[in-house]
Amino acid sequence: QVQLVESGGGLVQAGGSLRLSCLVSRTTFSTFGMGWYRQAPGKQRELVAAINPGRTTKYADSVKGRFTVSRDNAKNTVYLQMDSLKPEDTAVYFCNAGTSWDLTSPGPYWGQGTQVTVSS
Repeated sequence: QVQLVESGGGLVQAGGSLRLSCLVSRTTFSTFGMGWYRQAPGKQRELVAAINPGRTTKYADSVKGRFTVSRDNAKNTVYLQMDSLKPEDTAVYFCNAGTSWDLTSPGPYWGQGTQVTVSS
């Protein structure tokens, strides 16, 4: 069983920053592709950023240049640094584990989600 625990969400003003963390309870973390997805009310869940074991990254066009995904294999943790936040970034953010190597498909493991709210 793989468990993912997200933290770091909250309320921030437009232009501000937040860093999300996702701790994975699996010693083989270094072999997992990891992704961050988000879902806003009334919208489908969408990929925000992902990173594979080789540290290749992928970003949604809407967050390129503002968000950075990274991983620390020694801590079994993946991060999402979010800068220059906009009100349209408001959503529940989910961590995902087991993402495909090419970062196009989510894996089978999901965190519980963390709320990010950006006020204008």
